[in-house]
Amino acid sequence: MRELIILHVNGERREVAVLPHHTLLEVLREDLGLIGTKHGCELGECGACTVLIDGLPVLSCLTLPVEVQESEIITIEGLEQNGKLHPLQETFAELGAAQCGYCTPGILLSGVALLREHAQPTREQIKEALAGNLCRCTGYTKIYEAVEAAAERMRAGGGVS
Repeated sequence: MRELIILHVNGERREVAVLPHHTLLEVLREDLGLIGTKHGCELGECGACTVLIDGLPVLSCLTLPVEVQESEIITIEGLEQNGKLHPLQETFAELGAAQCGYCTPGILLSGVALLREHAQPTREQIKEALAGNLCRCTGYTKIYEAVEAAAERMRAGGGVS
């Protein structure tokens, strides 16, 4: 039996009838059609399903939607503002930080949360913030460089925070 709940996703109030055993990941993808959030391990170990909840990176595969009804949820689809990519999305593209792209949404959202907390993160802070996001295609160096470049761009006034 489905339960009617209200979620605040990407700046919109969404009323959705959810199955009580479905995770936020399943509701975002299957009920709301937001397929940028990826199914990965579904055990909370890979970070592919990362979304921002009240600005913090959270694994949507381990989160029940009823627990976050009063929270603001941001998925990769909600990262751009007024048709403009976030500076981290721009630097990822410019520097070739993404390979197959499967892990990219989760890494981007974790990186955005870091940049909101630390305007000039150290390489160690970047590594720590992204430690829960696994990438099988890269050696992470370009990912770290993209976060550093985005931080510089944002400090120079070239984007949202």
